[in-house]
Amino acid sequence: MANLVELIPLDRLVGHPDNPNRQSKSTFGRLVRNIERSGRYEPLVVRRHPTKKDFYQIINGHHRCRALAQLGYKNAECIVWDIDDEQTDILLATLNRLCGSDELEKKLRLLKRLRRRFETRELARLLPQTKSQIERLSNLKMPRVPAAPAGSFARAMVFFLGDGQYRVVEEALSVARRDVSGQTRATARAKALVEIARAYLLLKQKSPQDNA
Repeated sequence: MANLVELIPLDRLVGHPDNPNRQSKSTFGRLVRNIERSGRYEPLVVRRHPTKKDFYQIINGHHRCRALAQLGYKNAECIVWDIDDEQTDILLATLNRLCGSDELEKKLRLLKRLRRRFETRELARLLPQTKSQIERLSNLKMPRVPAAPAGSFARAMVFFLGDGQYRVVEEALSVARRDVSGQTRATARAKALVEIARAYLLLKQKSPQDNA
């Protein structure tokens, strides 16, 4: 069956009581500003309410619904799915969690284009990143990728840390790098980070037995 978009009054939409997804105040603010600026948003996913006649229960789009109400909308574009309680529970647990990660090179190209049209402060009001994060990413130079083993590809990872977190990670990397000397700094840091992650996973695997 095709996913047809229907226009449903906001006062007929009811949030699911077990929706686990939450947004911070700043993230919700960005959502509101994006809808306000563009007038566009992803249609909500709903089902006919199991107990309230002529009402619909939101499966995906709780924050969009709240944002539309705050902006004075009377109706919301929705896709109505015919699903039971079990399917609804599965979707509630997955729809807001099945997400990928940014490919750094493409992310940098996007930011470069956006900064030609917007001031950084304005971009920070619309994008998930803060002003300082946007500036750091925009000034980031793509590193030379160290040679990867045959049959594999090197992948970049970018994340931001607070000052305290940065010091802890740097200290851990400096210790771990002693075992991978004689290599480029980038390769040594990458291998050290993998070893730290592997040690963490082993620790988590052992924890249940230790606590028994």
